[in-house]
Amino acid sequence: MSTVAAITCTVFVAVLLAAWLLLHSGTRWFSRRQSKVARAAQIDLEGMFIFTEAHRILVLNVALLLVLPMATWLLSGNGVLAGLALVVALVAPRLAVRLIAQRRLRRFEEQLPDALLMVAGAMRAGASLTIALDSVACEAKPPISQEFDLLLRELRLGVDFGVALEGLERRVPLPDLALVTAGMALSREVGANLAETLESLSRTIRAKLQMEGKIRSLTAQGKLQGIVMSALPALLMVILSVMEPEAMAPLFHAWYGWVTMGVIVVVIGIGYHFIRKITTIDV
Repeated sequence: MSTVAAITCTVFVAVLLAAWLLLHSGTRWFSRRQSKVARAAQIDLEGMFIFTEAHRILVLNVALLLVLPMATWLLSGNGVLAGLALVVALVAPRLAVRLIAQRRLRRFEEQLPDALLMVAGAMRAGASLTIALDSVACEAKPPISQEFDLLLRELRLGVDFGVALEGLERRVPLPDLALVTAGMALSREVGANLAETLESLSRTIRAKLQMEGKIRSLTAQGKLQGIVMSALPALLMVILSVMEPEAMAPLFHAWYGWVTMGVIVVVIGIGYHFIRKITTIDV
């Protein structure tokens, strides 16, 4: 009996030690990962002139990871939905930052033609390029005023004009802005009429934006159909759960129902992805 008791105690202690090591390693890995994600989000937000502390982002991220899956489990009692909520909580911060960046780039692109006309008009009135850029930084709205103000700060610190334009192009990765910076740099090198070049670029970009707006209007119906068709199975599940709760119970409480819901979510996600690909047309 003493041998059996010793073996049992040894196994119990070994299991406890392994569980403690696993929990400790997992906690450290989770902490490092969340800190890395928060720091990356802070850097990305600072690049968009949105200043916040990494600690605040970390707290919000951890709270989302804990609250969303738990709330989903308590409300639905479905392990698959709780797992999907966990996945959503993991990718939500990056998706949020990416959405903010995309909206900022779209807003910058919409402001660019008017800003170029403002610069060209100031230069035709006899102002230098620096003063013309300063008028955009002072009179335009963010985000283009922020980027031009940073460009001017770099120029005042002695940064070469070409290097400052390259920095602007890195911060705002838009093909239209790359065309503008190339035209400005080339005009300064060869001594061309920069005001006329900027006016021509403004007309070209404005025509491109108008064409993109028409394409978005024509493809809006297809995008809406993709959203409706993707949400239709979830709506039918809710309606059938109210009308026939006993028949729908295995879908939410049995393992094969969870597997079925997982397959449904994956298939709907793939279908919606291809619909978005079809209705997204690059000009």
